[in-house]
Amino acid sequence: MDFVYVPAGPFSMGWEAGHPCERPVHEVWVDAFRVATTPATNADYARYLAATGAPTPRFWHDPAFADPRQPVVGLSWDQAAAFARWADARLPTEAEWEKAARGGLDGARYPWGDARPAGTFDRPPRVGETPANPLGLTDLSGVCHEWCADWFDDGYYGGSTARNPSGPAAGARRASRGGAWRHADPWSPVAHRSSLPPHLCYSDYGVRLARDAE
Repeated sequence: MDFVYVPAGPFSMGWEAGHPCERPVHEVWVDAFRVATTPATNADYARYLAATGAPTPRFWHDPAFADPRQPVVGLSWDQAAAFARWADARLPTEAEWEKAARGGLDGARYPWGDARPAGTFDRPPRVGETPANPLGLTDLSGVCHEWCADWFDDGYYGGSTARNPSGPAAGARRASRGGAWRHADPWSPVAHRSSLPPHLCYSDYGVRLARDAE
């Protein structure tokens, strides 16, 4: 996996035209970190399975999801977190994910700008087939939801800390980001928030890894 450096600094998190849980727009400072340019692939996850003997994720043997260059899907939150630890990485916070996905384009609807791509997918595409943002990150919308470190709270933005927010202390659902191929409209705005109980394993849930800045 390739990682890019995301410099420290503020950005405007949220979207006033979005869902209530994506408001209000608020300025957040995020310390520098590194993030993978694509979600983890089946090839990446196969190395983890070979090294650890961990159980295969749901859909692992389904031919529709078996291309080595497709993002690995069907991971629970715990499976995603365990894979991240093995890779000497971690799950990004929601704030880190959105800052990296925006790539400096504060106010844009999508990670790459305001233009909506044509077409959709009937299964996860190979990584790198969607538009890149200014940092060179791809697969940020239209591909799969990506697990984040945070617990999810609809009203969190109303009282979010201004520096390195990491979500509420506990909850029933874990946050995720990124538009998913399985939706009627997969091209979710960059500020779109989603969530899922952490034990569930869906065919449009994958993981993108982050690391602390060196």
